[in-house]
Amino acid sequence: MRTYNEMDLVIKYSLRFGEIAIMKGFITAAQEEEALAEQALSYPSTKLRPHKLIGEILLEKGWMTFAQIFIVLEELSKNQKQHP
Repeated sequence: MRTYNEMDLVIKYSLRFGEIAIMKGFITAAQEEEALAEQALSYPSTKLRPHKLIGEILLEKGWMTFAQIFIVLEELSKNQKQHP
């Protein structure tokens, strides 16, 4: 079960994920907005599964590939190491 602080982190990194994907030319700002809106709507009414990850939504919509998601995650990882 996610706590409030964990949800803050999910939101923070979801936005960063989308920003990096846009900077790399993988998606448009409109696609990011639509995926974030869908993510907000997918907040679970049951606690069996957390909401969808932004990358999961972008992949399902066919807007990003696994390879592109991996590139963005690598970039996020580099950023975390530089700014703990």
